[in-house]
Formats: sequence, structure tokens, C-alpha cells
Amino acid sequence: MMQADDSAIIARVLNGDVEPFSELVRRYQVGLYRYAVSMVGDPDTAADMVQDALVRAYTNLASCREPDRFRVWLFRTLRNRCFDHLKDPRRRQVSIEDVPPVPDGHEGPGERAERASLRVELLHALDRLPPVQREAFLLHYVEGHSYEDMSDMLTASVSALKMRVLRAREALAAQLRDHDVTSQPGRRLSIRRG
Repeated sequence: MMQADDSAIIARVLNGDVEPFSELVRRYQVGLYRYAVSMVGDPDTAADMVQDALVRAYTNLASCREPDRFRVWLFRTLRNRCFDHLKDPRRRQVSIEDVPPVPDGHEGPGERAERASLRVELLHALDRLPPVQREAFLLHYVEGHSYEDMSDMLTASVSALKMRVLRAREALAAQLRDHDVTSQPGRRLSIRRG
């Protein structure tokens, strides 16, 4: 069965059939949540931001000038909320250690502890990056977006995004090296170049 494109769904919603909007939610909710939680560091705040972005998108759907680019429009709504949150001096500070690790049933207790320790170090290092570098790094390496796709989403040039990712990678490597994360036996952090 062929999946309707975003612009066809939006046309139906704008003509009064609101049910198809749930398909747009299903398509984008998980990716939006991953982005938000990686930017703000708090799962509850991230979930609230995604919910807010989806409600705003639904409420303001008629103002989406390019329905075939709905995903980018929706992403920018969430991105603005994340950056507003990061700028707010009153925001609640959440310890990265409070974010639970994703369990892996194939690991033993020692491996799980080692992975959790490395994860905490990596999250601390990511948290110390400037938000625009963290965002570019996560979109490219974690979410797997191409630089061209990121350029469309972030309204930045491909060369600027490559520079942000490069600087983020260099800063992460330096921070992890300073904390002996990359030189400890058994610990390897591999970040592909690209």
C-alpha cells in the first residue's frame, strides 16, 4: 500500500478531515523526540516540547506555505522551542546521570557498567558543546542526516554544517581524551569521518 505524501495529508486536514493528521504524528514523533531529548537532556521536557510542536503544527497548519516540506517546517518549530529552552536562565538543570541508559540484553553486568560509564562521559562531553555544534553533530552522526538534508532543515550552508560537525568532533575528542576515556583499555570511541 502506497503511503500518502505529506502535502496530500495536509490538504485533507485543511478540508476538514482531521484524522489523517495522526499519520503525520506517527511519521515524525519519534525523530522529533530523539532530537529534542538530545538537545535539552531531559526526557520529560523533550516530550512536552514535541507535543507542543505537534499541537502548534496542527493549529497553524494553514500557514505551512510548502506542504511538501512539512517535515522541515515542523522540525523548525521544535528546534526554535529547544533553543528558547536552552537560552532560558530559569531552566531546570537536569543531571545527565538521571537519563536512564537503554538496556541491552546481550551484555553482562561488567559490560553494562562499562557502557554506562562511557555513555555518561560522552553525554557530559556533548553537553559542553555549543548548542549549534551539538545539534549538527547529533543530526549527522546519530540521526544519519546528510549535510544537504541538514542544510534544508537548519537553513545553513553545507560548508557551515561540515565545519560545525568538524569542530564538534574535535571538541569531543579533546574532552574525552582529557578524561582518559579514549585511552583506557577496552574503551573505544569510533566516530566515522564524513
